[in-house]
Amino acid sequence: MSLVLDSSAALAWIYSDETTEPIRQVFELLSQSGAWVPGIWRLEIANILQMGVRRGRHNGDFRDTTLADLNQLPLQVDAETDRQAWGQTSGCAERHNLTLYEAAYLELAIRRNLPLATLDEDLRRAALSEKIRLLGK
Repeated sequence: MSLVLDSSAALAWIYSDETTEPIRQVFELLSQSGAWVPGIWRLEIANILQMGVRRGRHNGDFRDTTLADLNQLPLQVDAETDRQAWGQTSGCAERHNLTLYEAAYLELAIRRNLPLATLDEDLRRAALSEKIRLLGK
């Protein structure tokens, strides 16, 4: 089984002080079956890591090593994310009071009929109401 991986779940794996057993299980599943991410995922992850450098959470070497490690994961970047933004994704955002960024993960999970790995509470609530299986918590 594949899954949709959001940035909150990925970051909980990256930062060892945030890693939980459910997150370890997500990454075990990911290593076996791969995962899908929306087209914004790499930008989100890189931005968060860059903000970590600016705020002194870690240095540039940690950011660069982490990005190189993440690049080795069996991830599929969804080419449809951009095309869905003004239609299905906007509808998901409106229906569930989400940001478009959060809704991109939900739309992808709905469209591909895959479980969603997220720690974001708003996104988890929305996924439950759409009957999407949740992972990571």
